[in-house]
Amino acid sequence: MEYQDIKITIIDREGVKHNVEAPIDMAMNLMEVVRSFELAPEGTIGVCGGMAMCASCQCYVLSDTELPEMQDDEEAMLSEAFYVKDNSRLGCQIHITPDIEGLEVELAPES
Repeated sequence: MEYQDIKITIIDREGVKHNVEAPIDMAMNLMEVVRSFELAPEGTIGVCGGMAMCASCQCYVLSDTELPEMQDDEEAMLSEAFYVKDNSRLGCQIHITPDIEGLEVELAPES
């Protein structure tokens, strides 16, 4: 089995750009990547554990990377969240797959 990482860029809440290599073989999502690289203070991201029940992992998609379509629970959560923009997504709903190589996101402000 060949292990491979994809390169993604995450701009943290301080505006600092981080180029990270995210593993595609661990079934991680973007929120978990932000957590594992400690790009947001503990307890400020992924509060609900990745169930699309909070918006603590909201991010703005800056690249034109094609992402899977938004599901109803993600859409419902974003409709109630703060600082939502047209390019908002929940990081927990973006799975780390080879298709999103080059993704660039900015973490939304803490609500």
